[in-house]
Amino acid sequence: MATGQSRSSNTLVVPQASQALDQLKYEVAQELGIQIPQDGYYGYMATRDTGAIGGHITRRLVQIAEQSIAGKF
Repeated sequence: MATGQSRSSNTLVVPQASQALDQLKYEVAQELGIQIPQDGYYGYMATRDTGAIGGHITRRLVQIAEQSIAGKF
């Protein structure tokens, strides 16, 4: 696999959300004080750090969804 490519086979339901999710990833990493590699290759990052970023992103997305749902009722 070439450097900078992800092994993830996940596909976005809304492909247009890709840029927003990338921005969210960088914001969360910055809040946690974690440096994301410039070349996009995460292989040298600690699993703990990548997991922390993913966990915080998930919490933030759930919070956004809850607020959106609450606003509809």
